[in-house]
Amino acid sequence: MILQLSQFHFPDDPARLFPDSPERDLYLEIGFGDGRFWPQYLQSFEQPPNYLGVEVSGASMQKAQRRLERLKIGNAHLTKLPALVMLDAVIPEQSLSGIIVNFPDPWPKQDHLDMRLLRVPFFRLAASRLKAGGAVLLTTDHEEYFEFACREAQESGVMTVERGTAPPAALETKYAVKWRELGLDVQHARFTPTAHPALPRPDIRPYPNAALPQETDAVPHAILTNSQQLDLSDFEKSAVRGPGYTVVLLDAYRSLRRPELTVLAHIEEGELTQEVLVGITHRSDGSTLVRLAKFGGPIITAGVKAAVAAVTAELQQRGGVITHTGY
Repeated sequence: MILQLSQFHFPDDPARLFPDSPERDLYLEIGFGDGRFWPQYLQSFEQPPNYLGVEVSGASMQKAQRRLERLKIGNAHLTKLPALVMLDAVIPEQSLSGIIVNFPDPWPKQDHLDMRLLRVPFFRLAASRLKAGGAVLLTTDHEEYFEFACREAQESGVMTVERGTAPPAALETKYAVKWRELGLDVQHARFTPTAHPALPRPDIRPYPNAALPQETDAVPHAILTNSQQLDLSDFEKSAVRGPGYTVVLLDAYRSLRRPELTVLAHIEEGELTQEVLVGITHRSDGSTLVRLAKFGGPIITAGVKAAVAAVTAELQQRGGVITHTGY
């Protein structure tokens, strides 16, 4: 099953995600490509574990889903979600039996090294999410990245490094077949936690599933007066930056049927990128409500709150008077 970001809890209970097999081990595969690894790797288990796969390519996710359906593989969920967001916000502490990383993007240029996944912060986060006896399994054809990852794991202070032979399933992935045909070797390592550090979680909440929220609900919002006649016909793109986020207000649209406007905002927070809609509704009591829209199932983060605040500030600069904020 393909899960949307809005369908997760933050953090989430594996028993909620896998109600038919809550007692089974849980594995996370990062960058599953077209999904060849997991069906092969399943053959090494007497009882199929639960499986979460994250991938940033929508096309690859669709191919992997069709493969899982064709092979009738159950208790498996796929999602288009950055790996660090999944580990940091969704996965509970000490709940994973394994994290699988096959042929990650090596980002080989010197000025791109901070784009690599397998660095100290990842290994510390992984150690906090793995059960006792769990491990990160890395297979790659890129020798320099492999050595880099082994050094980073050791420098994290919470992982041991065991080099070895890649599981046969890792050698049947799309990239493994490609490198084999070119005569290239693969490297494999198992990273096992020596400690499970307690790490702070990001302040992330799903948009409430209830009907449209009122201003007293926990959805970012603001109320203004003296703003009924305001419009955004001369709106220009603008950016707001804060600790850990960048918000870009891209465009404003007027509804043809209702007394409201909508602002499209692009938000980047580390590995997480969202585009959200912020509604501006002129109400019958003379006030104006600015509120995060439910469209797209956004998750509520510091950056999303900042987007609502930025739209409110735009109206305030045009003469609106803020009487209440909830962000």
